[in-house]
Amino acid sequence: MNQPAKTPWVAQHHRRDPRASVRLFCFPYAGGSASVFASWKSLLPPEVELCPVQYPGRNDRISEPHMTDVCEMADVAAKAIGPYLDMSFALFGHSLGALVAYEVAQALRRTGGARPKHLIVSAHRAPHIPLRREPTWQLDGASFKSRLQELNGTPKEVFDHEELLALVLPLLRADFRLAETYTHPGNREPLDCPITLFGGRDDADVNEAELSAWRETTRGPFEMKVMKGDHFFINGQKRELLRDVSRILLARR
Repeated sequence: MNQPAKTPWVAQHHRRDPRASVRLFCFPYAGGSASVFASWKSLLPPEVELCPVQYPGRNDRISEPHMTDVCEMADVAAKAIGPYLDMSFALFGHSLGALVAYEVAQALRRTGGARPKHLIVSAHRAPHIPLRREPTWQLDGASFKSRLQELNGTPKEVFDHEELLALVLPLLRADFRLAETYTHPGNREPLDCPITLFGGRDDADVNEAELSAWRETTRGPFEMKVMKGDHFFINGQKRELLRDVSRILLARR
């Protein structure tokens, strides 16, 4: 099986798997990189080929500037993954990644490209629901760190090492700005693909009404599942989450 032309948007360790019947593109949360999905490969069935997405400004793309507009990022990403859309595929995104995945699906619809089999979104309010709290990216240094600790997504050891924290904070602030300055464009039609939404029962960052509003973004079937945990339930409930993701992707349509 031939490999497509390489793109920095798909993690370099990705390899095509002849056993696969569907590709799963995974879009990271704020401050995350493609590597946050590295452990998923061993927990997914061979029929699902994992394609972690790498944003600019981190890991092997550290020299590239951070993008400042979700829609622009999605347009570029949708074009970049085009060579990988020669088989059935789905999009998954957590938090910031949910917005990016949604806008990638919209970009593919607008350009007449291949359509995703499924959109799976996690831990983010529906894209047309405005932010109801003070933006995180504009907080002062101490308040910004406090907010990160509340979300429980940054490893605790990062906060214990000032040099490491100094490296991480600009990336996190840039990603929070990316997410929090997003405004849903008025010209977005509902998608046609099914959407499955995952949320954390104890997620103080988003409530059930904001999550369930995702059903308004598709003409297709909608499913919502609330799992045990906070905003980063995808870590503590990873096995259960991936069992559900596998079920969704391998279901006959």
